[in-house]
Amino acid sequence: MNVHEYQAKQIFREFGIPVPNGKMCTRDDSVREAAQELGGDTWVVKAQVHAGGRGKGGGVRVVRSLEEAEKAADDILNMRLVTAQTGEEGREVRKVLVEEGVAIQKELYLSMLVDRASNAPVIICSEAGGMEIEEVAAETPEKVLRETVEPNLGLRTYQTRRIAQALGLSGQTVRQAGKMLSNLYRLFQETDASMVEINPLVVTESGDLIALDAKLQFEDNALFRHDEIVALRDIDEEDPLEAQAAELNLSYIRLDGNIGCMVNGAGLAMATMDLIQYVGGSPANFLDVGGGASAASVEKAFRIILADPRVKAILINIFGGIVRCDRVAQGVAEAAGNVDLKVPVVVRLEGTNAEEAREILEASTIDFVVAANLREAAEKVVSAM
Repeated sequence: MNVHEYQAKQIFREFGIPVPNGKMCTRDDSVREAAQELGGDTWVVKAQVHAGGRGKGGGVRVVRSLEEAEKAADDILNMRLVTAQTGEEGREVRKVLVEEGVAIQKELYLSMLVDRASNAPVIICSEAGGMEIEEVAAETPEKVLRETVEPNLGLRTYQTRRIAQALGLSGQTVRQAGKMLSNLYRLFQETDASMVEINPLVVTESGDLIALDAKLQFEDNALFRHDEIVALRDIDEEDPLEAQAAELNLSYIRLDGNIGCMVNGAGLAMATMDLIQYVGGSPANFLDVGGGASAASVEKAFRIILADPRVKAILINIFGGIVRCDRVAQGVAEAAGNVDLKVPVVVRLEGTNAEEAREILEASTIDFVVAANLREAAEKVVSAM
């Protein structure tokens, strides 16, 4: 689960991590009043969307008058922000963050995430911070430090000193970095975050460390422990089909292809998508209907898949281990009869009572394409388009 920058910064404040003063505004709020309340003569107006690269897309503006602040907010709130992470369709901007200006001496990069290879948190930092951090990592990887944290020991003092040295800090900023890193690691642990990113982390002209940006991502499977974080969820920033599927207790992720996939089991779903790609097709989604694969869950899955206008064919791949294939086939036939089915459907059922299942599908009034194995199913669904 992602949150907006202004929400991430509020969490930062709660954990003692310095951030600029700011106010979130919508179309109904007065940006002029927000800027006046913040004080100063320079402000930054930032689009609030769940995507990076906002500056390059025109979603971050530095302004030096109240009139400029109002115009910048009006422009941003009426734009569809396109960045490398939003895709060509872009993202509608519904909120902006108005922040006080900060006199920047140096821009740095700092992040913390779960490293699946070492099964431990890892801190990544670079003295070359800012918008071009991806290029820095690709072209000069020696400028990026990775510091793995032993989960049973936590972040140690010598590690914070090593990170401060890699960031080129000295004097009071080293002590500030130690405190900030400790607080950041505590935030990471206590909120069950999967990723924290500060880009840029800045040293101001007065020698203070401030998180100028903040990005937080939380582990979905731990949200049951954090009602306060769930309350920050912005449905408008999520894919509508993914949000609808979540409400129906379906594991669904929308992809860029045109072959809808309905599978029981995450591993089998991944294998199905791989094989579709291998034989020349392109999966439109990941969808796991669960071990039961009842008629009700299959019908829900059909409706979610068919709501994507890009879907030109559907592949149903069910392994009958916990559930009998004949019952799944009956459920598939019933569900298909209850939806407006206008695309070809290829079905591969394997496991308990698989032969009976194929007979049910072939006898159905729906013109299913029945496959005997997964390779054949993938080839048939590509051919059916």
